[in-house]
Amino acid sequence: MEFIADFHIHSKYSRATSRNMDIKNLSEWAKLKGITLMGTGDFTHHLWLEELKHNLEDCGNGLFKHQGIFYMLTSEVSSIYSKNGKTYRVHNIMTSPSFKSVDAINDKLSRIGNLASDGRPILGLDAAELARIVFDIDENCMIIPGHIWTPWFSVFGSMSGFDKIEDCFEKQTDKIFALETGLSSDPAMNWRLSALDRFTLVSNSDSHSPQKIGREANVFDCELDYKTIREVLRTKDKKRFLYTIEFFPEEGKYHFDGHRLCGIRWSPQETKAHNGKCPKCGKPVTVGVVNRVEKLADRPQGFKPDNAIPFKNLISLDQIIAETKGVNKTSVGVERDYRTYLSSFGTEFEILMRASKEDLLKGLPPKVVDGVLRARSGKINIKPGYDGEYGIISIFDVNQTQTKSEEQLSLF
Repeated sequence: MEFIADFHIHSKYSRATSRNMDIKNLSEWAKLKGITLMGTGDFTHHLWLEELKHNLEDCGNGLFKHQGIFYMLTSEVSSIYSKNGKTYRVHNIMTSPSFKSVDAINDKLSRIGNLASDGRPILGLDAAELARIVFDIDENCMIIPGHIWTPWFSVFGSMSGFDKIEDCFEKQTDKIFALETGLSSDPAMNWRLSALDRFTLVSNSDSHSPQKIGREANVFDCELDYKTIREVLRTKDKKRFLYTIEFFPEEGKYHFDGHRLCGIRWSPQETKAHNGKCPKCGKPVTVGVVNRVEKLADRPQGFKPDNAIPFKNLISLDQIIAETKGVNKTSVGVERDYRTYLSSFGTEFEILMRASKEDLLKGLPPKVVDGVLRARSGKINIKPGYDGEYGIISIFDVNQTQTKSEEQLSLF
C-alpha cells in the first residue's frame, strides 16, 4: 500500500515545542495532512514514554497504532563530545521496533546523562558509541543522522561536524544506511557527493507543533510493518520508496551563510569575497548548507545518481492560503479556510500533490489553485534562510518569480 511517513518529530517534553504535541493532536493532524505513519519522537523521556505505552496499541509488527494512525518508536539524541582535539555536536535519530528495546536503550543512556531534562537529551557521548550501544541492544534498531548539514548540530555541520561519515561512526559506519537531509537541503544537493550514493536519503518535519508535521516526509509503497520499512531503507529500494516530500531548501534556516544579528545574508561567493567576516561586527558569519555542500562536493550541480530516490518540493497549504489573503498563516481566517478546503478534498496532501487542476478549481478559489500550481512547478520567489532565520517565500510576486532550477543555478 502507498503511504506517507514522517519519522522525526518532538513531543511536548522537548524544549521550544507546543504543549499540543501529544498523541491525540498528532493523530488528528496526521489525518488532516494525509500521513499514515508517524514517528513518536522523544522515547527517551520518561513521561512521554509512559504516555506512549498508555495510548498506543501494539500492532505486533514493530509498529503501533492510535485512532487509525500508525506510529514508529523514535527519538533524537544530541551528542556533544570531544574527539581528536575538536568538539563535535551531532544529532542522531534512533528507531526501535519494541518498547522492550526502548527500555533497554533508556537504561543504558540514563547512566551517561540526564534523560529527564529534555525530550531530546544532550549527552556527552560519541556518536559511534551511541550507535554501538543501540545496535548491541537490538540490531533491528536504526540510527539515522539527523538534518545532516545543519551548521551547529549535525554530522556534516560547518561549525561542529565531520567531513566523512566514516570519521563520525568509525566501526559502526556499515550499520548506518539512511541519512536525513534536513530542511535546508534537498536530495539534489546531496547527490553532489559520491560518498553518499550508498545511503538512502530520508526527509522528515522535525516538527515542534502539530500543524507542521509532514512539511517534509517520505512516500512508500510497501507493507506497513517495521521490518519491511527498515529493509526498504537499508536496500534503497526505489520500487517501494517512491519519493520524498521536501521544503524548498532555500526556505530552511541555514541555507545561505550569514550573521542574523547584523542582518547579513550571503551566498557562498559573497562569503568568500568578504573572507567569511561580517562587515558590521567583524565576527565570522555562520557558514550555511549551500556553502558546506559546495566544499565537500565532488560532482557538479545537476548530477543525478542512477539509484537516486525522486523528490517533490512543496509549500504548505496554510502558507498558500495566507499569501492569498495577505495575512499571517496563524490567523483564524487561514485555519477556517484550511479546514473548509479539506472537507472537500480529504487531506492536505491530496490538494498539494494529487488533485488535478480541474478538480482543484471545483473546490478552491482560483488564487489558491494558482498558488498550489505555482508551488508544484517551483515558480516562486524565495529569499534564502540564513543563520537561524527561515527563508521568505513569495508565491505571487510575478515580477521577481523564477523557477527553482533558475534560483539554484544562480547560487553558483
